[in-house]
Order: sequence, then C-alpha cells, then structure tokens
Amino acid sequence: MKAELITIGDEILIGQIVNTNAVFLSKVLNKIGIEIVQITSVSDDKAHIVHALDASKQRAEIAIITGGLGPTKDDITKHTLCNYFGDTLVQNQEILDHIEEIFAKYVTTPINDQNRQQALLPSKAKILKNQYGTASGMWFEDDGRVVVSLPGVPFEMKSLMTSKVLPALRDHFETPFILHKTAMTYGLGESAIAERIATWEDSLPEHIKLAYLPNLGKVRLRLSGKSLDEKKLETEIDSAFDEVLPLIKDIFTGFEGNSSLEEQIQSAFIAKKMTLATAESCTGGEIAARLTKIPGASAYFKGSAVTYHTQTKIDLLAIPKQIIIKHSVVSQEVAELMASNARMKFDSSIAIATTGNAGPAKVEDSVAEVGTVWIAIATENELISERFLLGNHRERVVQKAVNKALELVFKQLKI
Repeated sequence: MKAELITIGDEILIGQIVNTNAVFLSKVLNKIGIEIVQITSVSDDKAHIVHALDASKQRAEIAIITGGLGPTKDDITKHTLCNYFGDTLVQNQEILDHIEEIFAKYVTTPINDQNRQQALLPSKAKILKNQYGTASGMWFEDDGRVVVSLPGVPFEMKSLMTSKVLPALRDHFETPFILHKTAMTYGLGESAIAERIATWEDSLPEHIKLAYLPNLGKVRLRLSGKSLDEKKLETEIDSAFDEVLPLIKDIFTGFEGNSSLEEQIQSAFIAKKMTLATAESCTGGEIAARLTKIPGASAYFKGSAVTYHTQTKIDLLAIPKQIIIKHSVVSQEVAELMASNARMKFDSSIAIATTGNAGPAKVEDSVAEVGTVWIAIATENELISERFLLGNHRERVVQKAVNKALELVFKQLKI
C-alpha cells in the first residue's frame, strides 16, 4: 500500500517553517505498513493543488494533505477539494457548535462569520472533528482511492491522525507490517564497516534490507523488512542482528530508540560510582550540553570549564603560558594539561578536554590547520590523547569533535 503526502502552504516553499508534519506522517504511516512514495509541497493555489492530486493518482492509493484549512481567504484547500470531487458545501451543525464552544471557552476575540464558515464542509466527505481547533479534517473516497485533508497546525494534525485517520486506514486497507531496527555505531567509517560485515550482508533474506546512515563520526545500521507476519519478521530481524553484533562489538553502542550514547555514559558512570568533568575549547560547551540534557546528570557530572580564549586557559586551568608559546593552544601538551587540571579542579574521576581549530581561519597562537582537534582524557591512573583531522566545515568539525569525545569516554568506561 502506497501513500503520497501533499503539504499546502507558501510558508513551506519560502523556507519560513520546516515541514515537520511530513516527518511525523511518514513515521506513523510506515509503522502500519503504508509506504510513502513521494512528499510534495505546493503553494496555496487551486491549480497547483489539483495538479498535485492528479499526479498522485499515478503513484499511490492514498493521499494525505496537510494545510490550507484556516478561516482566511488564502486557505482554499476545502473549496478546491469540494470542486475536485464534485461536491457541495453544507453547514455541519455539530462542527458549528464545536467552533462556537471553542470561542466561548478559549478565545478572547469574538467569533465572526469567517470562523463560522469553517463549519461549511463537503456533503459527501467523512468529517473528522478536530478536538483542538476549528478546522475539521476530511476523508474522501473515489474509485478505491482515499484522500485525507488535515489541518496544518502540527498538534491538531497529530491528534486527528493518531485518533481517527490511522485506525480508519487500518480498517479500509489490508497492509503488511513494516519493521525497522537500527544499531548505533561510533568510531568507524561507513566503507570500513561495509567491508567488515560484507559476508553477513550478502546472506540477508531478500525481504530484509540493510541501510548505512552515516553522520558526523557515527554510522547507523538499519535493517528494514516487510511481511504479513509481524512476529516472524521481528524474529528474523532480531536473529540477523544477533549474527552481526559480534562483528561490530567494538563500535556498537546500542539500538536506536532504546538508550542514547549519552544515557549509556550516564548509567555507566553512576553504576561505577565515578564522576566526570569537561574542559572545552573548540567545542564551546557542547559536550557538557549533550550530557546534561539527560535528567539525573548531576549524579555524576561535576562541571565544565569552557576555556575558549587562550588567556582563559591560563587563568582557569592553570596552563603555563610558556607551554602554550612553545606548543600552541592546539596541541597535545595543552589538551593533556586541560584534562588533567580539570580533573583536579573539579575533583572528578575522569576529565575530558578538547582544543582545536574549527575554522574558518587559524586559531590565535596556533599553527594547526583548520579541522585539527586534540582530545585528551585524564583518569586517576593515566593520561591519553589523540589528534583528529575533522574537515574544514566549522559546524561539522565541532559536532564531529563532540561525537568523538563521547565515543572516547564511552570506550574508557568499558575498559
């Protein structure tokens, strides 16, 4: 079973907002076995909407439309759909009562005729009452095809989709089960992983596909399958992962949707009754931010020194000025002193430090090329450091450095 998503609204086309509705719809439809074949965005224009509907007939049995259902003149979706399906608008008393109730309870401005006209709805459509707003959803059927129109406001759309549209689609169509399961890996590139697991990948059943999803120093390995037998499919995918995990045990950090790397780091520190501190230069506090987003981080995370400027490294972390002059701020020596001094300053079991040049130009007092990052870890018994070359795009260098730092901490905990 295939579906196309059609988003209506100039705000999407001019980049004013991100199309988060399409992301949500893709996920929930996929979970019930409906494959998304295309996502189309069009302006608030009758001809464009009609063309999108006509084109979608060639690709999908289902079209889900979001947007264009408000009370203003530029919201023309309802009228366009009414004409498209040869229908007429009639007043729906239940919806009118609902709209008036919303205004009476929650809206300070008086209701007007434009608001009341939202109760004018196609006579042949199945009307989907919007619990949280005044724009109703509409379900049309035509020659075995289903077209659903939903409001563009995300929380209103999600409510209607979850409570009404998904159950109706399950009843209307016989759909297979689609299952995805994703393993998270850190520290090895896509091509190196592919070479390592090539024999296993070649042995996968035809109905189970592997996708490599690389992103800034980490690679997700997603297995996807489709079957009418959900339990059998789940067992097959679990068995496939059981076979491959021994091949990637050194880089595997867990399954997506279970616990994140940050959550695993937190659990390990707490279980070992250890504490962590960070000293960050080029990452600007991003490591600390990622770790402290997890509730309960205060149980192990002692603090962070964001010593972005050279003088701050001297003042806060007691890095000798002569060391910086001799080796530069982006160096193994400075990274290691940042880590060891931060561990003592915060009285933590482990400290991790970053210093580097994220670009776009060279760092003051440094000869390091753009993309050079030193990461050091100080423990009670050892001091380790490593140099990385992470490219020349500033934001990507920072995020890669954060991911690499978390990876190194995680590996240290597993020792």
